[in-house]
Amino acid sequence: MIDLTVHPEPLEHAVTRARERDIVIPTFSQMRDPGTLPDAVVAELEQVGLWDVDPRNLFRITWKNEPVEKGGGFGPVNHLELPPALTGVDARIILLIGNWFPTGAHKVGAAFGCLVPRLVTGQFDPTSQRAVWPSTGNYCRGGAYDAALLGCESIAILPEGMSHERFAWLESVAGEIIRTPGSESNVKEIFDACWDLRRSGEDVVIFNQFDEFGNYLWHRTVTGPALEEVLAARLGPDDRYQGFVVATGSAGTIAAGDHLKERHPASKIGAVEAVECPTLLGSGYGSHRIEGIGDKHVPWIHNVRNTDLVIGVHDEAPMSLMRLCNEPAGRAELERRGVHADVLDRLPELGISSLANVVAAAKFARWHELGPQDVVLTVATDSVAMYHSRLRELTDERGELTATDAAVAHERWLLGTGLEYVQELDHWERKRVHNLKYFTWVEQQGKDVAELDRQWHDPDYWDAIAPLAGPIDELIVAFNDRVAAG
Repeated sequence: MIDLTVHPEPLEHAVTRARERDIVIPTFSQMRDPGTLPDAVVAELEQVGLWDVDPRNLFRITWKNEPVEKGGGFGPVNHLELPPALTGVDARIILLIGNWFPTGAHKVGAAFGCLVPRLVTGQFDPTSQRAVWPSTGNYCRGGAYDAALLGCESIAILPEGMSHERFAWLESVAGEIIRTPGSESNVKEIFDACWDLRRSGEDVVIFNQFDEFGNYLWHRTVTGPALEEVLAARLGPDDRYQGFVVATGSAGTIAAGDHLKERHPASKIGAVEAVECPTLLGSGYGSHRIEGIGDKHVPWIHNVRNTDLVIGVHDEAPMSLMRLCNEPAGRAELERRGVHADVLDRLPELGISSLANVVAAAKFARWHELGPQDVVLTVATDSVAMYHSRLRELTDERGELTATDAAVAHERWLLGTGLEYVQELDHWERKRVHNLKYFTWVEQQGKDVAELDRQWHDPDYWDAIAPLAGPIDELIVAFNDRVAAG
């Protein structure tokens, strides 16, 4: 899954590059608890902007950044609880907030989990190889950013139909950008571009988030504990944690649910997808506008045996709710409904996929008839900062948002959302979803069918991944020591 075999010569090249560029790599343990960082690192960060291409920002790959644009320290996990006046359900819906990572999205963590183990073992040579980041958006941004901080050259691959903001920022960070046909649902075209690079003979390493277990590892061992800390801080003595609901995407973030279920065995994991592309719900296909949740396949790293239900969300829901949360008529409507200013001011921290997660969390609460003592967790991957161009497009297409438009959007897509497109997975439904991996990963991408079977039948397969964080941390410490010794 994650090979930790050391390759001495390229490892020496990586150490030399890190020494030349004053690169120090944080451990998984430090990302979970940045309170353990050396005082000197914290002091240096006082002069560094959150998005600066500065190696010290590696230490800001954590859910605990102070929510400021420059010079911030660390504090509690960034999160937001949404009130019933907004969600329309009595259950408490709490989101982790990804906006306060460098690049404004938590995917820098997933990319770190994929690149760093290869770097500190010498399996990736930053002096001769380029890192390839196939993605539908934030992952390739995070990968290109991490690569720049770690002294590595990168190639970003993403569909040409993604938001303008993604491309504009990438052009300043990635060494090369490959635009593939289509948009959110065109993941196979991204994979095809990876095969083209392999066949070209160029010396590249492809970090495919959909099959890289470093993605799963980072979320299970960093995002999972962050969610656990939020529960510890917010649950009262009579409150009950009920489940974790999140769009599958690359199936990295949903791995945090495995951590939570390990500690709360009665809790559930809900996988979210667009109704317009019902891959998990109906082995179907299609296209949609929820950027960041690439589909039409089941990711290799999705632990389907641990997924309890699938929740479909119409792509119009987050598009309309984005206007509700960010335009004056929408804010006025929410104020009228009783949503307080402290929540209203933070709603721009929720991007398109984040709002899809909110809708799905509300549907999860309705499906299970949850009350005010029940807690549902989800994640806001990024903020509206990545989608201002989409807001302009909606205004051009539909006109200014009116008071009536805002009331209708809130009622139709959140307050009035029902139980449609919710499917509980029994043993055989889970196996149906799991078996869909065969067509993408065995037939198209050359995976071993025997490993596919182990994912389903071997109870230790998934639990063997999280303990690898310890040996990786040891390798990181040894790497940093060699850098400092020079």
